[in-house]
Amino acid sequence: MIRTKDFKIPAVAESIRKATKEVGFEMSCDNETATLLRTLVSSKRNSRFLELGTGAGLSTSWILDGMDENSTLLTVELDETLHEIARKHLGNDNRVEFITGDGETFIKSIENQKFDFIFADTWPGKFFVLDETLGLLNTGGLYIIDDLLPEPNWPEGHGEKVEDLILYLDSRNDLSITKLNWSTGLVIATKI
Repeated sequence: MIRTKDFKIPAVAESIRKATKEVGFEMSCDNETATLLRTLVSSKRNSRFLELGTGAGLSTSWILDGMDENSTLLTVELDETLHEIARKHLGNDNRVEFITGDGETFIKSIENQKFDFIFADTWPGKFFVLDETLGLLNTGGLYIIDDLLPEPNWPEGHGEKVEDLILYLDSRNDLSITKLNWSTGLVIATKI
């Protein structure tokens, strides 16, 4: 029997979760998504990773836990308070670089950079500047998005945005995608 409570959780993750509660942030990824991220990251050696939407760094801690020593992670967050939590708990890891600012502006500003793995956990990279984000992905690279299953707190019309996003990803000839009706709802795509 598979028991989700048996996840090997990175030591720093619990400290981050506590800090997020203190500031009232409730949008961190769950352990199911986090462990999947760690597993997928572990399949990429000597790679460049991009996380859009650091939050307070919970998913970042799992990504770092799966990375090898020769890989790097660039993580982007708009909210300075949340990013400070992430920096406090993860800033001593020289494999990660924190960019505080608007994700859409960041995506539009980077040139000639490619990544082997992109986790888009915010609107930019998922609902905005999607083509530009996918253009940053190397062939064989993974693009992961979550929070695709309906939630009671979704704003009116958000369900249609999610459906349109999934239909658009399905229509692309340069992606092989898997839709997971699991955790918060995920799509994993590989650039082909």
